[in-house]
Amino acid sequence: DWTSIMKVAQGIITEEGSRVCHAAIVSRELGIPCIVGVKQAMQILKTGQDVTIDCSGGQKGKIFKGQLKFEIKKYNLKKIPKTKTKIMINTSHPDAAFSNSFLPNSGVGLAREEFIIASQIQIHPLALYHFDKLKIKTLKRKIEELTIGYKDKKEYFIDKLSQGIGKIAAAFWPKPVIVRFSDFKTNEYRALIGGELFEPEEANPMLGWRGASRYYDEKFKPAFKMEVEAIKRVREKFGLKNVKVMIPFCRTPEEGVKVLQLMKKFGLGISINQRRNQRKSADDLKVYVMCEIPSNVILADKFLEIFDGYSVGSNDLTQLVLGIDRDSALVAKVGDERNTAVKEMLKRVIQECKKRKKYVGICGDAPSTFEDFAEFLVEQGIESMSLNPDTVIKTTLIVAKKDYNPPTASEVPSRRVVGGLESRQRRAPKQL
Repeated sequence: DWTSIMKVAQGIITEEGSRVCHAAIVSRELGIPCIVGVKQAMQILKTGQDVTIDCSGGQKGKIFKGQLKFEIKKYNLKKIPKTKTKIMINTSHPDAAFSNSFLPNSGVGLAREEFIIASQIQIHPLALYHFDKLKIKTLKRKIEELTIGYKDKKEYFIDKLSQGIGKIAAAFWPKPVIVRFSDFKTNEYRALIGGELFEPEEANPMLGWRGASRYYDEKFKPAFKMEVEAIKRVREKFGLKNVKVMIPFCRTPEEGVKVLQLMKKFGLGISINQRRNQRKSADDLKVYVMCEIPSNVILADKFLEIFDGYSVGSNDLTQLVLGIDRDSALVAKVGDERNTAVKEMLKRVIQECKKRKKYVGICGDAPSTFEDFAEFLVEQGIESMSLNPDTVIKTTLIVAKKDYNPPTASEVPSRRVVGGLESRQRRAPKQL
């Protein structure tokens, strides 16, 4: 876990990776300038050398010798226009939650559990669950040092995770906070303390044992139960009912059913039959699923029978639609969310959600990076965009302009008529 080191860095340069690799994503959430895929950076740059990193250009960053002067642009938050499209925030670091909550927002569209697990828990959940059976003395000693005061090691995991989630939920209360269950890959789980005892070595972890397929697996089920217990504590004990949950990397509707049934068994959520019959109360837990695999789009009608909506993970969806490795700098140029194939997938899933009156948002990086992509999402009628904190104001201004300036008559087949009267264009907001 490099997160603790990244927090104190003024900027990050890597030789490998792409714009949507996890190092870049974590850096953006922390508000740290990061340029990835810089060949021979370690040979060219010297220890102690001053450089200026410029990430203001969007997709392509620049590195300059020495310290360059820069300007700080300030906005009056009271003058930021309201948008019809909800602007939410990606934030997974509890310590940054309260400061991020002061940005104009409609809640948290993505809070990743794995950031809390890696930085605040640090121990593999199964190493805590099977603590009494561990044979390696040095490992047990290390776990004991981190879990001082917790006789039950499982309670350490549940307590730390619930505190982290609770802090984010409290900061944004009463706005919705969508918490994604853990989505570590096997190589990332192995990096946790004790992880090598419980994780296989996979040739391609990105496409391996991750997301929903873990939760119902007999080997990992006890760990998933601890995650569920943490969510229950936040909602029931802390009273933070604004917390919703999301299932990542769910390959088939059948997997979705297994996970939902397991959640119900562990005391969270309602039965599958109740979901299919839409027998819910206002207090029922909303359970969303990530739309990041082509099967999520192709079988959207089946997934939406059992889930309350979709949040599009444009990073993984682009990777799988175009058949690229998102961590590879060699094919980074091909991995563009604005590709026609990816946009067709998005059109289809947004239409399906609107048809079924189900939630549809996006929590990937594309609308934060590309102005035209944010405009495309508004045109398609997406309900929300969840953005990295440093792009909230910029993207909100873009979305507001598009919200109040729909396509002209020449761009649409006919004018919309409601109740026998033509709908009028709303007045554009004043320029800041």
